[in-house]
Amino acid sequence: MSNSDSFDFKKNLPLLVVLLSGAFVTILNQTLLGTALPPIMNDLNLSGSTAQWLQSIFMLVNGIMIPVTAFLIDKFTTRRLFLTAMGLFTLGTLLCAIAPSFSILMAGRVLQASGAGIMMPLMQTILFLSFPVNRRGTAMGLFGLIIAFAPAIGPSLSGFLVDQFPWRSVFIVVLPIAVIDIIAAYFLLRNVTELKNPKVDVTSIILSTLGFGGILYGFSVAGDTGWLSWQVLLTVIGGGLILYFFITRQLKLKEPLLEFRVFQNKTFSLATALGMVVFAAMIGTNVILPLYMQNMAGFSALESGLVLLPGAIIMGFSSPITGYLFDRFGGKWLARIGMFLLAVTTFGFIDLSAETSFSYLATMHALRMMSISMVMMPMTTLALNQLPNDLISHGTAVNNTFRQVSGAIGTAILVTVMSTAAIPSDGVEGTIHGVNVSFIVAGVASFLGFILSFRLKEEVKPGD
Repeated sequence: MSNSDSFDFKKNLPLLVVLLSGAFVTILNQTLLGTALPPIMNDLNLSGSTAQWLQSIFMLVNGIMIPVTAFLIDKFTTRRLFLTAMGLFTLGTLLCAIAPSFSILMAGRVLQASGAGIMMPLMQTILFLSFPVNRRGTAMGLFGLIIAFAPAIGPSLSGFLVDQFPWRSVFIVVLPIAVIDIIAAYFLLRNVTELKNPKVDVTSIILSTLGFGGILYGFSVAGDTGWLSWQVLLTVIGGGLILYFFITRQLKLKEPLLEFRVFQNKTFSLATALGMVVFAAMIGTNVILPLYMQNMAGFSALESGLVLLPGAIIMGFSSPITGYLFDRFGGKWLARIGMFLLAVTTFGFIDLSAETSFSYLATMHALRMMSISMVMMPMTTLALNQLPNDLISHGTAVNNTFRQVSGAIGTAILVTVMSTAAIPSDGVEGTIHGVNVSFIVAGVASFLGFILSFRLKEEVKPGD
């Protein structure tokens, strides 16, 4: 497709609507369940640890499916794969809505996650192959708006639904959106990828599943079970070793499941690394801040959810603007300004106390999320812009996979630092000390990301 300025954005608007609707419904689905867990536990007579698997299994299956997506994109047409992924997600949602037991509910979550895991990298691949280089930043900015908007309304919507209706309503509300998106995609979506019909390497799929699955699971439970528990040691070390064999195997195969040679491009590697830093900072903070507010500072669950809302809204509305700025000026300065602002606003959380006001927390978090919007989608766009079209599917799979892993690792590290740095003998302020130290660690990581951003090369301005 030509990269000229005559590109018809309006003509591609239906395609954008289909893709963004798919992204919205899959991300919204992830944020709805947390608030609904207590009534699910009561209705199905589940313990907290058992019910938590409804969240954990989604994250695990989602993380396992993402690396396989590059192979699936090369194997099947765009329309077929999109409709299959949305079909799996919709079927899983229906199963969850009517589930009479925990086992059926778990099966529904597995189907939802398998579809969602395919959807995210597939949608990014379609966007990149459908839009010219000089419009990709804007397209990805709109994608970023949806990524921010869905989590912003998810907890509040879920809280309203479970207060007024049975817990099944959190799945029922998602179902019609998914069905409408499937119908729209059937008529509007076109094939944009080139089929290569790669051979199925079963060994690679097994290694990928065990490697990424083990690492994601290990870091996800580290904050609860401790870093030296057998679950963490066995899954993280075992997963790491298996992942090593997976990567070395991919480098030897003529048709790898996941093409790790994309990391030979320095700009791709740096941009992906910066994206990992900001994603870990964002996910980690979204866990730490509510814990601090509810358990240490005396805020209600509603207030701890509301404090995140302005930041999510600002990030959402900032994403199209940063996407436009990327198209005009490139990503180097966006990354530097964004990483610097992220470091400054993160250090703004290192002196919290039991008296810290709601307005301060909401304002600093909003500024922090604005800085993240300057880095996350622009760095994804910059990374993938470095690749030829035939490697974009592998680039999106790699980018999404490593971002998922960084989120799990970042959360585990910050929760562990918060726990180990706490001083129980000093009461509430001693516990809050652990929170402050965790933000110091996050701030240092952000500052190191700012330094790393200066290694980004002066890229050719998009569209040149």
